[in-house]
Amino acid sequence: MRPIKILHCADVHIGASESFLGTLSARRRTETLLTFEKILDTALEKEVDIVLIAGDLFDSNKIEKEFAERVFAAIARIAPIPVVIAAGNHDPLTADSPFTTRRLPENVHIFPGEYSCISFDSLQLRVYGKSFTGVYMHGDEQFNLPVPQDDFCNIAVLHGDTSGDINSDYNGITQNFIASTGLDYIALGHIHRRSELQKCGSTYYAYPGCPEGQGFDELGVKGVYLATVQKGACELDFIPMSRRQHLAVKIDISSCGDPAEIAPFIISKLKEIPDFQENLYKIILKGSIPENFNIPLAEIASRIASEVYFVKLRDNTAIAVDFDTLSHENSLKGIFVRKMLEKQQKATDDEERSKLRLALDIGLRAFYSEVKYRDDY
Repeated sequence: MRPIKILHCADVHIGASESFLGTLSARRRTETLLTFEKILDTALEKEVDIVLIAGDLFDSNKIEKEFAERVFAAIARIAPIPVVIAAGNHDPLTADSPFTTRRLPENVHIFPGEYSCISFDSLQLRVYGKSFTGVYMHGDEQFNLPVPQDDFCNIAVLHGDTSGDINSDYNGITQNFIASTGLDYIALGHIHRRSELQKCGSTYYAYPGCPEGQGFDELGVKGVYLATVQKGACELDFIPMSRRQHLAVKIDISSCGDPAEIAPFIISKLKEIPDFQENLYKIILKGSIPENFNIPLAEIASRIASEVYFVKLRDNTAIAVDFDTLSHENSLKGIFVRKMLEKQQKATDDEERSKLRLALDIGLRAFYSEVKYRDDY
């Protein structure tokens, strides 16, 4: 048999709202739809045999009708390429599911709530899988469908959690389960972070991650996998898809002698990033600053916002001060520092000492101005 070329994606979450973006939230929702259309265009360009969507195509079953219709219209445009879907915990097969409330395109195949097999004889390919039928679904100890031993390639598409806990509420997929399938490849979804190609027994498996980050816990380039699968062999090529990246950038502002220098300095650093204007940034300020150095976070954020798609700031700087000398001052500030240093010396673990150090820093800043320490802007 010839190798099967697969476009494997998951966790598109069409309709998701990044509420922290404010007025930009609606635009980002549309960008996620456009990214999905780009994924399907890539399937055509790469001349794949099949597209596998491993759950959470939609962020919820309450997706607006027009969004759902545009999704299925895009899928229909790539016919006759089959698109096989396992519904996830965000878009389970329920009475109000986008998959059950309308007639689906002829090239769409969606699994029911129990394991089943879809055979594509012209490709010498079988695809196994099952869908969530509610928000939660427990995993199985063993794969319960027989896999014929012939020349067909046998793969699965599943939404689930491979953390090792069979009791997970999100279809726990254990190593024993994977090995028991005897399949050539399992296309997984649910984990938004891309994994490398892994193998258990004779079965290869991987997560492509989400194609668009949806917050600052999903950093960097996102995309899909182009998989080439045949008996006993599998190769994966990662294809970037994300319209924008969420990036957490640490910038040391110790060299800034005046608060007015901070915004231009940050912008100069961001310009070192390719296509820097298109990204969403969480900028963490670090370094040492004088004790009377007030960082105007709101103003800095406003100046940077004119240069990039979205930015928020966090102040993680520390005050550069001789605490020992300051603790001997006969002043309210000196007494405060002395008491806090005594508490640090009595602390029993690093976590407590760290919290006391932070409290000391915040307290010193309060002597000079209103404290909004480590607020995000």
